[in-house]
Amino acid sequence: MRVLVVNAGSSSLKLQILDDHQLVVDLNLQRWSPADGFEPIRSALAGHEHIDAVGHRVVHGGQMYVESTVITDEVITNLESIQDLAPLHLPPALAAIEAARQLLPDLTHVACFDTAFHRSIPAAAATYALPREWNKKWGLRRYGFHGLSHAYACAKGAELLDRPLSELRIVTAHLGAGASLTAIDGGQSVDTTMGFTPLEGLVMATRSGSVDPGLVLWLQRNAHYSLDEITDRLEHGSGLAGLSGTSGDLRDVVALAEAGEPDAVLALAVYHHRLATLTGSMITSMGGIDMVVFTGGIGEHSELVRRSLAKSLQFLGANIDELSNTANGTDRLVSTTESTVALAVVQAREDIQIADEVAQLLAA
Repeated sequence: MRVLVVNAGSSSLKLQILDDHQLVVDLNLQRWSPADGFEPIRSALAGHEHIDAVGHRVVHGGQMYVESTVITDEVITNLESIQDLAPLHLPPALAAIEAARQLLPDLTHVACFDTAFHRSIPAAAATYALPREWNKKWGLRRYGFHGLSHAYACAKGAELLDRPLSELRIVTAHLGAGASLTAIDGGQSVDTTMGFTPLEGLVMATRSGSVDPGLVLWLQRNAHYSLDEITDRLEHGSGLAGLSGTSGDLRDVVALAEAGEPDAVLALAVYHHRLATLTGSMITSMGGIDMVVFTGGIGEHSELVRRSLAKSLQFLGANIDELSNTANGTDRLVSTTESTVALAVVQAREDIQIADEVAQLLAA
């Protein structure tokens, strides 16, 4: 099956065509905006008109969508009603869906949700200890994100280990500008670090990760910051950027830390500490661990981050192979043969996951 994968960001649009798992087209329209409509898509796909179906990456499915879904007008209306759950991601995704449906009206379009993989998280892990009427009325729960990446990474990790996914307890570490961990037991997500929004959890490039909610209330009450000011700083001025005074790019922080710049040294230490402690929480959610899979820009390319986490897990028998860890490329084991916890690096391939989900849905 030949599937067009559409992945819309706030200011870009990624288009990929896969024939089975073979990448035929890989285009990134860096300056696309919803106002541009479908003409840039038409131009980008010129000469590649043979497509069987279209898969759209949608970050948030809310409570309504817990699996990939054929897109109808009703689905569009429902997604429009929950745009406030992901205000940076859902509007451009909806605009891309509309453009692609206009351009390719005779094809089946499928929405593939990043939140869907986490539908299996048990209530104990998904529920916030808030008034039950709040949780019920507003759908307050831990949804989790990066699900398409986590789903692909755990399956590929099991393949590299040559063991059935159903037998493995895996922590997948999607580490990039946005970052999250997921505890995957037998192929099922049982816990994850992001929650109601993609702000919870790990320290990220510009996002804070988890902070005491009382601290946010204190800033409103005593420092007199507005809700908009706090939201902007938590999303765009915190994390590695806020701590180090850089753009938040890990490479810049590492360079400054190696030069002895105190703020960068601290930023890196906080990043590693939060990664290690939250990995520990994922492990306890499963009652043990067989494998850690690194993916995403940082997970794939930062030997320093992989080495640091492996060192934190040495007490569990994790040992990294330095030759493999420093080698180029992805989709490889980076643990020693004696390591009782396997360590792997896997290229982030949400496109393959989406194409597979589209094919499975249409086959059913």
